[in-house]
Amino acid sequence: MRRALWTARVLACLAVLVLPAAPLRAADLPPQPRLTGDTRIHDPSVIEVDGRYAAFGTGEQGIYRGAIKVKTSPEGVNWTDAGAIGKGVPKWAIGSLGYQPTNVWAPSVSRRGGTVFLYYCLSSFGSNASAIGLMTNASFDARKPGEGWQDQGLVLMSTPRDDFNAIDPFRADASDGRAYLAFGSFWSGIKLRELDPATGRLIKEDTPTFALAGRQGGAVEASSILEHQGKFYLFVSFDQCCKGMASTYNIRVGRADRIQGPYLDRDGKDMAQGGGSLVLATTGRFIGPGGQEAVKTSKGDMLAYHYYDADDGGASKLQFSPLFWTADGWPELGPL
Repeated sequence: MRRALWTARVLACLAVLVLPAAPLRAADLPPQPRLTGDTRIHDPSVIEVDGRYAAFGTGEQGIYRGAIKVKTSPEGVNWTDAGAIGKGVPKWAIGSLGYQPTNVWAPSVSRRGGTVFLYYCLSSFGSNASAIGLMTNASFDARKPGEGWQDQGLVLMSTPRDDFNAIDPFRADASDGRAYLAFGSFWSGIKLRELDPATGRLIKEDTPTFALAGRQGGAVEASSILEHQGKFYLFVSFDQCCKGMASTYNIRVGRADRIQGPYLDRDGKDMAQGGGSLVLATTGRFIGPGGQEAVKTSKGDMLAYHYYDADDGGASKLQFSPLFWTADGWPELGPL
């Protein structure tokens, strides 16, 4: 009997010793990288090609005629300004929209086979008379990111008669070979439509529109979708951008079994009904983080976003950080 009791106690102790370790808390994760060089950018989208990185961002009014800005990096940490993409707002804009936008907004870059796709949008603040366009590049070189682009024109637009806003495009290429365009800001929120993977245009003009996230007309935008271990993760920005140190942007996420949704947050709330688990908010000098895009790289899953630097007058700057995954499958960022 005594031996049996002793054996039971030993086995109980061993069971305690081999229990799985508790998942790391965000504070225990490695800190986010400290980027160097010229990191001034807004609404960043990052691509890795042949081990080098390029980041594309919203054009500035009066500089390069509002053309898409681009930065390059040999390893994703030290960044150099590389000028602009194209010649500013495309000629087709005024005919489609009825007015001339002053700059090109929120580019989103991705690659399918040997072609690099660069979606962009044209709009004005407070209006949903907006358009999403596309450029393609069959010979993209991250060392010369301004070369080789061909504008493919209009992909999708919205008018004041619509309940959505055709801005903040993001192309998602799913593991089943299909491709989708996520887009939207304010109004009725984030939408999803299927693309022809080869052309980058809508697969059909009447392809279904899926509602992914909304806040009853409130601030939700900058959607991107990441596929991870059979699940789909929708990242969005809540609240206000573009106000320097007064910005209130913050990054949220939800998860779905299908790319079309529904996307639920950690508490089970549907993002279409205002849900969204917090990933990152203002921290110290890093004001209003948002405008994010998730991207797969040779280093693993990464998140590119901008923040307003309180130590530099509220200048908008790039952050490019690894995503870590909790034991129950949620993405986290290390501390700033």
